[in-house]
Amino acid sequence: MGDSLSDSLRRFHSRPVANPAAVVGGQGETKYRFTLLTSGLLRYEYAEDGIFEDRASTFAINRDLPVPDYEVIDTESTLEIATDHFHLRYDKLPFSPGGLRVQVKGGVTSYHSEWRYGGTIPNCPPGMYELGGTARTLDEANGRIPLGPGVIAANGFSALDDSHTMLFTDDGWVAGRRPGARIDGYLFAYGFDYKAAVKALYTISGKQPLLPRWSLGNWWSRYYKYTADEYLELMDRFRAEGIPMSVAVLDMDWHWVDDERVRKSGLSGWTGYSWQRELFPDPQAFLAELHKRDLKVTPNDHPADGVAKYEDVFEKVCKALGRDPRQTKHVPFEATDPKFLNAYFNVVLRALEDDGIDFWWVDWQQGEFSAVPGVDPLWVLNHYHFLANARGGKRPLTFSRFAGPGSHRYPVGFSGDTHVTWDSLDFQPEFTATSSNIGFGWWSHDIGGHLKGYKDFELTTRWVQLGVFSPILRLHSCDNPFVTKEPWSFNKEAQIVMTDALRLRHQLIPYLYSMNVRAARADEPLVQPVYWYFPRRKEAYRHKNTFFFGSELLVAPFTSPRDNVTRRARTAVWLPPGRHVDVFSGVVYDGDREILVYRPLDGYAVFAKEGSIIPFDAAKEPANGGKLPDSVELKIVVGADASFDLIEDDDQGVHLEEASPVSTPINFTQQTGTLTVGPSSSTSTIPSTRHWLLSFLSLESSSDIKVEVDGVEKKARVSKSATTTSIYLESVPSTSKITIQIGNAPQLVKTDAAYHTYPVIHEAQMPFTPKLRVWDVVQSKTPITHRLSQLQAMDLDRNLLGAISEYLLADSRV
Repeated sequence: MGDSLSDSLRRFHSRPVANPAAVVGGQGETKYRFTLLTSGLLRYEYAEDGIFEDRASTFAINRDLPVPDYEVIDTESTLEIATDHFHLRYDKLPFSPGGLRVQVKGGVTSYHSEWRYGGTIPNCPPGMYELGGTARTLDEANGRIPLGPGVIAANGFSALDDSHTMLFTDDGWVAGRRPGARIDGYLFAYGFDYKAAVKALYTISGKQPLLPRWSLGNWWSRYYKYTADEYLELMDRFRAEGIPMSVAVLDMDWHWVDDERVRKSGLSGWTGYSWQRELFPDPQAFLAELHKRDLKVTPNDHPADGVAKYEDVFEKVCKALGRDPRQTKHVPFEATDPKFLNAYFNVVLRALEDDGIDFWWVDWQQGEFSAVPGVDPLWVLNHYHFLANARGGKRPLTFSRFAGPGSHRYPVGFSGDTHVTWDSLDFQPEFTATSSNIGFGWWSHDIGGHLKGYKDFELTTRWVQLGVFSPILRLHSCDNPFVTKEPWSFNKEAQIVMTDALRLRHQLIPYLYSMNVRAARADEPLVQPVYWYFPRRKEAYRHKNTFFFGSELLVAPFTSPRDNVTRRARTAVWLPPGRHVDVFSGVVYDGDREILVYRPLDGYAVFAKEGSIIPFDAAKEPANGGKLPDSVELKIVVGADASFDLIEDDDQGVHLEEASPVSTPINFTQQTGTLTVGPSSSTSTIPSTRHWLLSFLSLESSSDIKVEVDGVEKKARVSKSATTTSIYLESVPSTSKITIQIGNAPQLVKTDAAYHTYPVIHEAQMPFTPKLRVWDVVQSKTPITHRLSQLQAMDLDRNLLGAISEYLLADSRV
């Protein structure tokens, strides 16, 4: 390989060679090879020279897996392979649609569930069954864009072509493929077991790593020429407004951009590694001040132009490369030169990291090609940035674009520069959810949109609300002075709602971090499409913007403007079977049906099923950085047994097995109405005592509440509102066990349609006389069908009728 990589860039563990017992073919003069990786995952290869690839690719790094059960029927001219998931038939000739076909088992429609190599499904429109994966970038997107493939499809199979991807060598370097016509593909044949297919993806492609806790809080980013003092004043303004932040992003202008030295060099100015001292006279002091405010720092890096002669580190880079700086005019970026990468990571970036930089925003937009065919510079940057950021046992983080299947190993994803439009917002929930179909679970979008578009206070507010229930919440805008995201730059209504939303994001960190551990440990992306759980229900596919957010929540964001009569936005959602509670309004809904949900600007559509537990940071104004809370609120939905493990740690350990998570078990037993909390598995990391707020959502009135700590009955503050019964306990040792009994078989309160409908009627922009008539109908004691027919006869505005009907029809028990 020539000059080897430094040790910090070589810590990449892979097991690319499959167990020989899992391989069929590939011997002697055989030109085909099949590898049974799992019962539902097949690798298929064809090489005219009979040489097959056993090095790790960007997609497949772990092929050494337990051998599944399979049967082979091998004749002179045909080959058949059968597992529990599929049946392969092959004519032993060059791969063709007629010669290589796989029938998928598992109850999918037989007519359309046969995969043929390179072929289309007879009498089936192209893309009919595709569910999609994700895309490299949303740059310049104004709404929907084409998506790459996922590993699932609605007819039971999906194939990934891995024939041209970059490879990893045994010594940690990268390489292209061997020349010649070669086929290297992977068939996921799991039928409707979508989650199993995605778990197989993680098995062969590597797990999702643990994110640092602080990354789950709010990020501030703006393409703007800040001075150090202006940036610090802005962070202090956020704090004064009670808006917590976790990450401070520095866009382009932290380095020289349009300096005279840049202009004379003939370079673009997008690449830079020297602090612009006119704006940041003392970078180390500036970064230290951000760290004092419990903020992590990431600057933008467009590395494509390499290292210019005017850079502070130019002479050191030349020395590292063995070049004479007097004779060298410019050091170009060379993704395929290990000596250059050593200098890039260990000289150029290390110098800035020593100043206090925590991780890097890799903003590579210069294409997919390098000096070595098949080696994509974005892949090289993502891979080695992640390894470099793990130096010293630090939990690593990168911030870069999606490079292709396997990119989930290098979170967080930067999705790019979308237009500021309703169309862009409307596509983003679906885009995030379908990304999990290719295992990519940690997108960071430009919340509020980036460029072009228009000023719309409601649009930005709804986007921030979506950000609360996105993998990462990062506010960002372009360098247009009128494209702002500070809540106080909007009207009063939007400011209040956005401020509350940004606080809510930090209050959710206990839940988010537990889901972060779940993602790394159990291969469960944070955001998941509804059809993963209900693959045979057409309704689950129709509502593309509805998604599961962790194990407990179903989210249906608002992505279109409100109407002029009700002043409420509308979204359609399919509620899965079972009763659900709106976490914020307390309305109880029957499930297994499609409904229209209406909410004012400060309203969300977030549902928890019977038997849910959601932990929150109980602070009304959470602190910067997402620290472990002293007070925890549990929102509990009765009606079924429930359990939740609150997971916390000290953010140490690169991999899951190196971390030291502390688990606080939380369990609810429906039959006896008993909630238990703790004891925690350790107090090495978490506070030694905590305050607990136990909030039972929409609980039918209970007068017999009993509270014990370690078996000793305790007095606790109990309060009740229209939607919540709350129990407050102060200073409970984390080594203790809390037991609360609320009565046998507790039930959810029946939805009070009149109570929830009154604000709808009150706020409706309409004449007062018919408004009073509507109210009389709503609160009458006649059957629901009579009331609805009366309302329909009044020829009301369709949105007003819809908003009233939502509550009248919410709960069939009424």
